Amino acid sequence: MARLEVNRAGEMEVFVRAVELGGFSAAARSLRMTPSAVSKLVARLEARLGARLINRSTRKLQLTAEGLAFHERALRVLADLDEAERAVAAGAAPRGRVRVNSNVPFGLHYLLPLAPRFTELHPEVTLDITITDQVIDLMDERADVAIRVGPMRASQLMSRKLGESRMAIVASPTYLARRPAPASPAELADHSLISFNFARHCDEWPFRAGNERFFLPAHGQVMVGDGESARRLAIAGQGLARLSLFHIGRDIAAGRLVPVLEAFNPGDVEEINAVYLGQGGWLPARIRSFIDFLVETVDIENPSRADRKPEEFGHS
Repeated sequence: MARLEVNRAGEMEVFVRAVELGGFSAAARSLRMTPSAVSKLVARLEARLGARLINRSTRKLQLTAEGLAFHERALRVLADLDEAERAVAAGAAPRGRVRVNSNVPFGLHYLLPLAPRFTELHPEVTLDITITDQVIDLMDERADVAIRVGPMRASQLMSRKLGESRMAIVASPTYLARRPAPASPAELADHSLISFNFARHCDEWPFRAGNERFFLPAHGQVMVGDGESARRLAIAGQGLARLSLFHIGRDIAAGRLVPVLEAFNPGDVEEINAVYLGQGGWLPARIRSFIDFLVETVDIENPSRADRKPEEFGHS
């Protein structure tokens, strides 16, 4: 009966999380504990088992032979517990808070317009939305889901693809009335460009002529930190901008922006993904319902299918 006083499943979860994330500090952030609490819990687990599970001689966790064996069995036990809980709660409605982090273009043109539909479908779920073009660490920011645009880097994050969109260089009719559209990439030097000022941005634009792909510098007279600002400046006549069609497709259709240099467009696309932390493929119902909703509802080629347009949020 003494074993009932020990939360063995909790100890296993902390141990497994520390192994998967490569350290006590990362596990602590993920579990919302302190690193010292994680360290003490693992030490208590080792003392109870009478075996060292982790060598702490290096910065990176290194499992002992006993640790490897325990980790493998702990994964199976936790998977069985998750399956048992899912079987019981299968009919329960999703509830709780979903913390969502989105880049500015997707957040304004897709996420906000779709939020009323989701909350109507799931009245017991609260959406906590942050819109920023800064790439965040999901564990550090305690975010459940983040929208990432561009190539996915190797990581421990899970992802669901929401779509993909081709890039295009555009300008407003007002700007093109002052300066005729460039006939070739070389003529960009005679134009005002809108570029980005964040560190991960590449300040070159790609082009293709026949089978040759090449890049030209795209240093702008005005630099901004997010795609929505670039879009607004382009519409206002500041100059040429290179943006995703999922972001500016409606502006092109309405005549607010005009594609240029399409004969030299290399046809590269940006992927839009919902990324999240998923242990063993399991997700709380509140998070899974939101991701499933995005996958089923988001139409990258036609943002107007959302219940409300971005203009209704004051972001026209």
